Amino acid sequence: MLKVALIGHDTRNPNLGVGALTVSDAETIRRIAARLDMDIRITLLIGKGGQACCVTGEDVSERFVRPMRRPLDFFSAIRENDVVIDISGGDSFADIYGDRRIFQILLQKYLVHLARRPLVMAPQTVGPFAKPLWRRLASGSIRRCAIIATRDDKSAAFLREMGIRQEIVEASDVALRLPYDAPAAPETGTGPKVGLNVSGLLMGGGYTGKNMFGLKIDYPALIRDIIKRFQAHPEGCEMHLVGHVVPQKRGGVEDDYQACLDLAKDFPRVVVAPPFQTPSEAKSYIAGLDFFMGARMHACIAAFSSGVPVVPMAYSRKFEGLFGSLGYDWTVDCTTNSAEEILMRVFKAYDARDLLTQQMAGALATGLSRLDRYEIALEKLLVGVY
Repeated sequence: MLKVALIGHDTRNPNLGVGALTVSDAETIRRIAARLDMDIRITLLIGKGGQACCVTGEDVSERFVRPMRRPLDFFSAIRENDVVIDISGGDSFADIYGDRRIFQILLQKYLVHLARRPLVMAPQTVGPFAKPLWRRLASGSIRRCAIIATRDDKSAAFLREMGIRQEIVEASDVALRLPYDAPAAPETGTGPKVGLNVSGLLMGGGYTGKNMFGLKIDYPALIRDIIKRFQAHPEGCEMHLVGHVVPQKRGGVEDDYQACLDLAKDFPRVVVAPPFQTPSEAKSYIAGLDFFMGARMHACIAAFSSGVPVVPMAYSRKFEGLFGSLGYDWTVDCTTNSAEEILMRVFKAYDARDLLTQQMAGALATGLSRLDRYEIALEKLLVGVY
């Protein structure tokens, strides 16, 4: 039996994007195991969370660990496994979210190195690192990895700038393969269904409440303008507000669903999407829309990978890195574009929905092909360890 531990993944995170990565990476491991008739057990090392578990099966178990509080327990759990796969929450291998988060990410990586287990850096965004200390520690960990995979070209280029000379697997986001239920046939005689993911984090100015991501625009005002303009659109658009971070306890700084409910008080004709329990449930809902935009990248990936024309609303380089690497160039940048530029781009994309659909098909094929590179590299490593 080959024992594989997943860290930097989460089965109970209210951020459904993290759950999407976990479900998709677990499915990758399962495909490899089925193809090679390997007996594999997956252990998810996670902190306690109140959400429903999004990965189930006899081959999967959870173990609750707190590496910052009990590093020896985490170390012991790592030693019980043969291979460790780390995805760093997709975009947390950077210091843009604060010192505490990057310290926790790096602590886990170095405990794996100390335990002398092969560490796989699953496809993720790497950087930026504004502080030299975090950059040095990140570089030291990356050099020790058995597989180094990125989900975009910008991250691969960043690694080269850091001096990384090992092979880099330039893949894509594993959530492109997140399973979902195809939508039913659309009702006749209704207007286009337009989805807007509202980021509770950006509505409140980030974790600091002081525009920590350096947005050029007034994000809450922009969201209101988008709703107003689509509700006044001559095609009779039906606006859907979609949360992708949905904690059970309402009102936290990250809570998208609460932000949607608050907006619905001022815009009673909007449809507020339900509080999703799993990433696939969210993707299935988004797949039934006709157009989508949002600031949660995995909400946009759900649209992109289910064929819904989408305008990602970036607050960091991870958006352009991912979608740009696939040749999909409809991302707007909330840190450099003005509100009017963003609005113009959104409505230009809305009017060109058929064109976006065609471009997405080719870009998605590119992304899935790039993910094959990661799966091949991971399969080779697992066979060697097995």
